[in-house]
Amino acid sequence: MSVRLYIGNLPQTFEAKELETQLTSVGEGIRFKTVLDRETGACRGFGFANVDDEKVADALIEQFNGKDFNGNTLRVERSERRESNAGGAGGAGGRRGGPGGPGNAPGSARKAVNKVVHSDAKAESAPDPRWAGELSKLKDLLADQKTTV
Repeated sequence: MSVRLYIGNLPQTFEAKELETQLTSVGEGIRFKTVLDRETGACRGFGFANVDDEKVADALIEQFNGKDFNGNTLRVERSERRESNAGGAGGAGGRRGGPGGPGNAPGSARKAVNKVVHSDAKAESAPDPRWAGELSKLKDLLADQKTTV
């Protein structure tokens, strides 16, 4: 089974091939991918390495965690897997879209939620509890104005 490693504290500008070459010097079966900013295309300061062998993954952590790379001290550790229902952009690793859109895969456990974003209908319910105190003060001020006029 493949082991996924988090490699953090990367410089914003560096050659990914240079780091990948250093990583593959430890052993075979290592694939590295830098996480880039969508807007600028610059490195976001971290990436992930997939390693085929458990022992090679441990050796990578041992050799590269705390090592200097282009002026930055690398942080290398096992990546924590996201839960499929974790927060973020629709969970599942934060992926959006794809065939059928997010959460529309066969067997998906997502339920449909009908949300009202804006309504012109008058609300007949109680006021928002966050503003209830302020609302009562305003009502008292209005009542005082009516009586003195």
